[in-house]
Amino acid sequence: MNLLLLEPAESAAASTLIGGRRATHMRAVQRATPGATLRAGVIGGGLGEVTVLADDGAAFTVAYRAGAERPPAPLPLQLVVALPRPKMVNRLLQAITAMGVKQITFINSWRVEKSYWQSPQLGADNIRLQLLLGLEQGVDTQLPTVTFEPLFKPFVEDRLAAQCGDGLRLLAHPGGSEPCPVAATAPATLVVGPEGGFIDYEVALLAEQGFSAVTMGPRILRVETAVVALASRLYPAS
Repeated sequence: MNLLLLEPAESAAASTLIGGRRATHMRAVQRATPGATLRAGVIGGGLGEVTVLADDGAAFTVAYRAGAERPPAPLPLQLVVALPRPKMVNRLLQAITAMGVKQITFINSWRVEKSYWQSPQLGADNIRLQLLLGLEQGVDTQLPTVTFEPLFKPFVEDRLAAQCGDGLRLLAHPGGSEPCPVAATAPATLVVGPEGGFIDYEVALLAEQGFSAVTMGPRILRVETAVVALASRLYPAS
C-alpha cells in the first residue's frame, strides 16, 4: 500500500493500534520500526503521516499528524458496468478506485449470469475492502459509492438519465460506429457491457437515453482491461 488509511476515530486519538492486514504490510513491506514515519490519510479526510511509537509483534502503536496535502481530484467519470464474473469484481473495483472513479453502478444484462448476483464478493465488507485497497494504491482517501441495479429496464428508463446529468453519455460497444473521445473536457457516464456485449434490445434502450456507442477498435478486451483503457483515454491527464 502507498498510503496507510485510518478511520476517523483512529486519527483523532492521541495514539491508536494498527493490526491485521495493515500491520502485516507495515512490517513485511514497509519495514516499519519504532520512530519511523509513514505516509497516511484519514478515510473521508486529508493526508498526513503517522509516527510509529511501538511494535508488540502483533500490532503497531502509531500517532497521526495531519498535513496540508489533499487527496487527488476525483476523475469526472461515472461508471455503469454490467456485473462481471465474481473473480473480476475485486480487480475491477481496486483498479478504478485507484484511478479516482467515485461512482460505480453494477447493472444486470441478458448476458449476466443470475448466479453472479448471489456471489459473496458483492457483500458490503468485501466491497469496502476492495475500495480501501484501491485508495491505498492511488494515495486517495475518498471512498467511491457503489450501487447495484439488478433490473436493467427500470434502471435505464427511470433512473439512469438523472444519474448522468448533463455530461457525455457513452456506451462502450464492439459495434460502435465512433471512436471513444480522447481527452474529454466534460464529465461523462460510461456504460460497459458484459462479456459478449449488450444485446441489440439493450443497446437500443440505452440509445433512447442519449448514449452514443463508441469503440476503441477491433480488439475485444476483458471488462476490467476495457474500463481502465477507456478511462485513461477519456481523461489521460487526470
